Amino acid sequence: MLTTKQHPRTSKKSKGKAPGFRLQGTDGIRCETTLSSSPKVGGLTPQEAFLKRGVITEKFMELYAFAHVKQLMRDGACKTGDGIVIGWDPRDPSGEFTSAAISGIRKAGANALTLGVVPTPLVPMYLLYKKARGGFMITASHNPKDQNGIKTFCSFRGLKLLPQNDETLTRAVLETRPSQLNKLTLRGKQVDCRKEALELFSRFSLAPENTWVPLDRAACLFKDIILVVDAANGSLSKIAADTFRRAGFGKVVELNARLNGNVNLNSGVADLEGKPLITREMVRKGAGLFSRHRAILKLLELGYKHRRTVATGKQRICGAIFDADGDRFYRLEYDPSKDALLVLSGDETAFLQARYLVASDPSRYAGTNYINTVESDLNITIAVEALGLRPTLTAVGDKWILLRIANLITETRICNLKKKIGGTAPLNAMIKKWQSFQKSDTLDIMRFYELESKVDALGKKNKKTGHPMGLESESFSFAVGSEETGHNITTGYLASEDGRRVPVFFGNGLKSAINTFAATQLLLGSKSVRTYFSTLRHPFPPGFKKTLYTYYVKKELFHLNSAVWNRLKKVIYEEGRGMGFKPRIIRFSEELDMLYVSLTLKNGSRAAVFVRNSGTENKTSINLRGAKRDGPRLKKIGLLCIRVLLSTMKDSNSSFYRIESVVLNQVVTGPVPEARLKLDKESGSRVLTEMIKQGLISLTAKGYALTSIGKWYSAQQRPKPLSGVNKQ
Repeated sequence: MLTTKQHPRTSKKSKGKAPGFRLQGTDGIRCETTLSSSPKVGGLTPQEAFLKRGVITEKFMELYAFAHVKQLMRDGACKTGDGIVIGWDPRDPSGEFTSAAISGIRKAGANALTLGVVPTPLVPMYLLYKKARGGFMITASHNPKDQNGIKTFCSFRGLKLLPQNDETLTRAVLETRPSQLNKLTLRGKQVDCRKEALELFSRFSLAPENTWVPLDRAACLFKDIILVVDAANGSLSKIAADTFRRAGFGKVVELNARLNGNVNLNSGVADLEGKPLITREMVRKGAGLFSRHRAILKLLELGYKHRRTVATGKQRICGAIFDADGDRFYRLEYDPSKDALLVLSGDETAFLQARYLVASDPSRYAGTNYINTVESDLNITIAVEALGLRPTLTAVGDKWILLRIANLITETRICNLKKKIGGTAPLNAMIKKWQSFQKSDTLDIMRFYELESKVDALGKKNKKTGHPMGLESESFSFAVGSEETGHNITTGYLASEDGRRVPVFFGNGLKSAINTFAATQLLLGSKSVRTYFSTLRHPFPPGFKKTLYTYYVKKELFHLNSAVWNRLKKVIYEEGRGMGFKPRIIRFSEELDMLYVSLTLKNGSRAAVFVRNSGTENKTSINLRGAKRDGPRLKKIGLLCIRVLLSTMKDSNSSFYRIESVVLNQVVTGPVPEARLKLDKESGSRVLTEMIKQGLISLTAKGYALTSIGKWYSAQQRPKPLSGVNKQ
């Protein structure tokens, strides 16, 4: 066993952290990468490189995969020779990092079932198909191409790791000695499963019960759609376009499908967040936000070319926009009346899917759960209730939606079991354990699995309960899971290797895309052009929604009851009360460090301001949600909060922070064209994009210029820490 004493650095680091220290963010780990031979990490262990320099080396990838598989073996969830599924996106074309992760699996004694470049949802799908013991996806999702990371999946329903498991894995990673790992030989096999996995994904993606396309409409439902597919040079390159063609779309134009590592570069969903409409002005050469976004340029070109036929309803110009690992999707639609592109985020696409499900099978879906995260438009709640669904709010991250779905399944199984066998002593004891688990802040996938196993065992003892593994999938209370950022989750059905029909739930950009197009065509295809576009513009009455970012931060400064956390709470409470709001803190057990303040008015109007560290990027966000009429008041609160973050959270040791300072110094006296900025081309381009997202600069006809908040921030010279800020 390699888990001996802690490395001195990591031991000291762990003591300085708040309880529950985890290497993982919301969805695994991801950050900048460098090879272990780089001078940047010279003399450091893989763990030290991650903790001190904030980078992932190929050695860290190996160690992380090894530590997880060994932990599974210690937990009894895996044994020597079992299969671990691994896939990756194309951001590592030379293969050093993926090869290292495969090596870690094999050194731990498991067999690496390799899929190659595949979309993220295929990893848990193939895991369940093969009954493998775990899975890894090597990706940094929508993050820039200079980053990489690992998403980890469990054998239990293909769920992701929960916080307690993250803490356990963190200890295993920090305690593993790299010197001993280097001495180990490859014990497990490497098995190429790519062909079988891709065939499985194709069958799943085109199955009528997963696409929602009626068999009698399969040949004609999408025939009038010209579809531009933007795969973000990522995992769905070729795969998505081929699937759309086979699904019957009239014409499919694929862009950004080169597997050269340039993922998410002027492409993909991340660039579209917070942009409900893309106009000609936004693509203007030299000054437009999307002047280099090939898919958007192509859509506007095709839209204008076919403007008359689109205006008469004879044709539709649409875009399917994904991220690098293929689990997120945004829809674009050319609107001839505006000569612009409508942007449908995860909120809009999910609501359209929900509307279709209720319309197609009201008896099944009436009163079922619509699960969305705090990032969503607050008006979703009202709209969903009007459909007859039950809105449920959870923390940010599709893993929390998946957890709520798993809870619903287990609750349904327990209720059905109780109806069939009555209140027996073993069942009552198991129910008490389940209730205790639900009330606990300890989220552990192993405890979940153990409780499910007890349900199975009770079912086996009582023949009248039927198949012990029946998930009651047709009756449990779930309709749609949604994240505004593009994750949509609806029930899919997988034919497993042993012939079972298995319900599956995970973010799948391709399924979401086909479902959205099917829903709109079936709901609106026969409506007038005016009704069609008015519905797409606003599937539900939108509220006010804005997110403000601060990049290159010391995220450890913001956590429950830290000085920054309390300062922000004070600002929100004082300003909110002054505006007539009644503020109230709401806790989310999934993310205890998030500061979520609910704001209500006497007239019943609801709003919210919440602050959280990103679990996937080096940034902290201020999120403003409420009614449109409350927008000006919320923006004022947001501006005050963002000033707190800018003046206290910035990490002056970050190389990107230093580039940001260089840019500010160059534009402080007036606009500067990009060609005249003295910056490293690759890093500089990223920083410029992220400075725009922060609202520090804007792109004008004369070049990059300071905004009002940028002028304020620039005048601050350097970040000024709050008195008493926890410097752990």
